[in-house]
Amino acid sequence: MIKRTIGIVGLLIAVSLIALLNPIPQEQPSPSRWLKTNAQGQVMSPWSGPWTCVYDTKTQLLWEVKTDNESIHDGYWTYSWYDGTQGVENQGDCYFEKNRCDARDLITRINSEKTCGLDNWRLPSSKELLSLVSRDTKPGEPLIAKDFFPQTKRGDYWTKDSQQRLTGTFTYLKEGAMAIDFVNGHLTKLPYRNASFVRLVNTGYVEP
Repeated sequence: MIKRTIGIVGLLIAVSLIALLNPIPQEQPSPSRWLKTNAQGQVMSPWSGPWTCVYDTKTQLLWEVKTDNESIHDGYWTYSWYDGTQGVENQGDCYFEKNRCDARDLITRINSEKTCGLDNWRLPSSKELLSLVSRDTKPGEPLIAKDFFPQTKRGDYWTKDSQQRLTGTFTYLKEGAMAIDFVNGHLTKLPYRNASFVRLVNTGYVEP
């Protein structure tokens, strides 16, 4: 009985030594597609906050992050489509402009602020904005990675693609711009005068 016990102990020690010398490789967590950045454009820890922008390692685009603090980044503000030469001015709703809001107002303010250290913010193209659409969401939530893009609303977000011929109910307004509906992830043509949401994009360098 004693010999058998000693034999079992010896076997366990041998197995332990083998495991110690030849550890089973542990699967490493895959890096996130999204990187949080602070107001200076520096990459932050995935668990830290608040963050000001999100960098997409897949498309190499930097995105504005929305807030609920009534700043120029507040996610509730809406804007008519206007670029200074075409569109309709001041048909959205916000608190930071005297005469209501349009997309150019937001772009001007954010570039002046140098959000995330950059001053070349703009409206995204349809292709760029579509890259944010995610089907991996809970029922009733906007189709986007909400852990990185909080305060995203269930509604239309403007793109830079203008001079779109309108049809149906809006035919008499002739032209508008493309938007993406984050309820269904589809492209839609809207009149310039519509008050829709905006998320700006940048192709600037992100400092690690």
